[in-house]
Amino acid sequence: MSGEKESPIPAPRPWRPGPSGRPSPPEPELPWDRVVLSVVVPVYNEEATVEELLRRVREVPLRIELVVVDDGSTDGTPELLSRLEEEELVDRLILHPVNRGKGAALRTGFASATGDVVVVQDADLEYDPYEFPVLLEPILLGWADAVYGSRFLGGPHRVHLFWHMVGNRVLTFLSNVFTDLNLTDMETCYKMVRRDLLDTLPLTRDRFGIEPELTARLAQAGARIYELPITYRGRSYSEGKKIGWKDGVAALWHILRANLFPPKAGRWSPPEVDPWDETVS
Repeated sequence: MSGEKESPIPAPRPWRPGPSGRPSPPEPELPWDRVVLSVVVPVYNEEATVEELLRRVREVPLRIELVVVDDGSTDGTPELLSRLEEEELVDRLILHPVNRGKGAALRTGFASATGDVVVVQDADLEYDPYEFPVLLEPILLGWADAVYGSRFLGGPHRVHLFWHMVGNRVLTFLSNVFTDLNLTDMETCYKMVRRDLLDTLPLTRDRFGIEPELTARLAQAGARIYELPITYRGRSYSEGKKIGWKDGVAALWHILRANLFPPKAGRWSPPEVDPWDETVS
């Protein structure tokens, strides 16, 4: 991985605050230098922002495996990503010949990830990768199998798109009805999951239905899920936001399908020894 080629990972050190002003997790004894975080980035026509996003990810002081899936972009994104792969900014680049949807891109990325923990990162700069250490902490503490970064728990956020917020909350409520979870933001991009758990989840959705499907599968598996507040700088549609009202309506069907129909996830239990501790056990 590119991050490992430059220098060994140093001992855990205080994390500089991101835009949220929150410091890094304060637990110095956690295995920050042993865990590998696979960051899966689905990309579609993000030539204007993807390079800056990927460079921000590389600034995070964790062992990062950066997996990028271009989902049939028609602008200059594929050529830009190929150059960044040559520069070793990207560890693994996969190009879909045609656009198949965010869910398809994520499933491709998940299948290629080799890290201990996997997190989704959009390429549009709405979410701040500087918060990865904060999201990772509950997993390393043994409290969580998956962590969601919630836009509705009080973190700094751009104020706009009231009806988009209402739609998100309605979909989260309906998802919670079926999963018996009490999430505040089911549709969040920031879903961080142990890879050994993620590999057991049967995921089939190609578009934005991957969000309720992944949540339903985690609930069916009995995963321990934590939510933490995150910084969020939402885009307007004129700035390139892609999800629309039709996707919101489709999400209603995806919630029903993922929770009521097969394939469903089997129950899962964490291993006695975490993958990042196997070498020192």
